[in-house]
Amino acid sequence: MSNLNVQNLSKRFGRTQALKDVNLDVKDGEFLVLLGPTAAGKTTTLRCVAGIEKLDTGTITMDGAVINDLSPAERDVAFVFQTYALYPRKTAYENMAFPLQARDLTREQIDQRVREIAELLQITELLNRRPAAMSGGQQQRVALGRAMVRQPSMFLMDEPLTNLDFKLRVEMRAELKRLQRELDATFFYVTNDQIEAMSMADRIAVLNEGVLQQVGAPEQIYDHPANLFVAQFVGNPRINTIECVYDDGTLISEDNTFTLPLQAWQRETLNNEKRKLILGVRSEDITVLDAPQQDSITGKVYVLEPLGDRTYVDVEVGG
Repeated sequence: MSNLNVQNLSKRFGRTQALKDVNLDVKDGEFLVLLGPTAAGKTTTLRCVAGIEKLDTGTITMDGAVINDLSPAERDVAFVFQTYALYPRKTAYENMAFPLQARDLTREQIDQRVREIAELLQITELLNRRPAAMSGGQQQRVALGRAMVRQPSMFLMDEPLTNLDFKLRVEMRAELKRLQRELDATFFYVTNDQIEAMSMADRIAVLNEGVLQQVGAPEQIYDHPANLFVAQFVGNPRINTIECVYDDGTLISEDNTFTLPLQAWQRETLNNEKRKLILGVRSEDITVLDAPQQDSITGKVYVLEPLGDRTYVDVEVGG
């Protein structure tokens, strides 16, 4: 196992500031997920930790030792790329066995380890195939298996489930979490999929435009977002937001469609100062009624989205 600490990490590509003063730690044996939209700087962070990218400023420490100047091979990390990066002339078995051949392992030990991981990833029947004879999802699983057989001190994973079909992605989320617990390994996982982040992470670090927004347990990120970006990015369906004015203990929507009296503790938090606010409400905290009741908000149901186990109700309020 291994722990990682990143301090004041910055990286620029030309005029683009990919990362700006990122401070982050990954604890020993933790499953930490770096979550953010496309171009947030997630992959750049991972590549800096792996030694593939040279950071402009900052310090990266692993197990108390600064690793800024170490080569990727000296960092004892396994990197699973979003692209497959398989050897085209080697079979799946040979690709997975390759990292073990440099170690003092017998053929029998290598064979046992490769086949154990192949069974876990459901690719046993692919072991004699070359990458050209595999689908994209199959190639990704082989790439994932190649990292797993090494049993490194830390796994760096750059959206490894992207090319898998939905059913297999769901299965692999559970299997990755189980594997991490069994190996007692440290996982630093990058994704733009909030479901992956919420279901697998011990902690989530939310990144946007190279700036770290919030770090915390999934429940904390969801229930107590640090800012509007985190609130809107985490949650499916997306949080409902309405611009309001707070005045004399009441929220008034800017289009005057509705008013919402606040509770005493909410008024105390706002110090009764008149100000503009954004009201955010999660869908699960809303009840749709057939007829108006006291303090309810009137809206118009304009579309239903049945999903089998639930139905999304889209309601138009005012504009």
